[in-house]
Amino acid sequence: MSRELVTQGAEGRVYATEWLGRSVIVKHRFPKQYRHPDLDGYITRERIKAEARALTRCRSFGIKTPAVYDVDFDKSEIVLEKIIDGLTIRNYIYEAVKNKLKMDSPNMMNMAERIGKVIVKMHMNNVIHGDLTTSNMLLVPPYDLSDIILIDFGLSSVDERAEDKAVDLYVLERAILSTHPNTETFVAHLLATYEKIGGTATRDVIKRLNEVRLRGRKKLCFG
Repeated sequence: MSRELVTQGAEGRVYATEWLGRSVIVKHRFPKQYRHPDLDGYITRERIKAEARALTRCRSFGIKTPAVYDVDFDKSEIVLEKIIDGLTIRNYIYEAVKNKLKMDSPNMMNMAERIGKVIVKMHMNNVIHGDLTTSNMLLVPPYDLSDIILIDFGLSSVDERAEDKAVDLYVLERAILSTHPNTETFVAHLLATYEKIGGTATRDVIKRLNEVRLRGRKKLCFG
């Protein structure tokens, strides 16, 4: 079956193809020449296992993610459901701004709230995404009403530590602020929703987030 290359990153390639009559995405992790083959094989296997585990765990708690159809350790591949007509929240925001919709409008505040709710649900079930950006969140038609679908768990882990959850939030915060202008209110509402829904379970995460921000600022200042 032919494969169409969708994207290539540092960790591997993503293809669109057919599998047992289904439209799927195949994520292939290629060998890293700078690592010993045995170590590389071990790391690749553990990454694939972690991604499949996180995806399945999220779905078991009602969080929308692509279904895992198959894992092939010999080929270093994972076969996932293809989300038809998926629109990244990154592009959703671009379109909203293009259509003169302000980032603090009720529509966009609702989107920030929806993101906050799905992330706190993921974190309360101890899944760390590892690469939270608006490019790794999808909507399907009708885009204003659909559930948020989280994708690309290639750097994910299962961990209950507040520090790791705080880093997840920091990565998302920096990604939104650097990608989309005038989003400070949007991010603040997202995080306020996260803290409100999580209650006492997220207080330490927000405290750690402030510490991570401080470290980030120091790194920028001193290199």
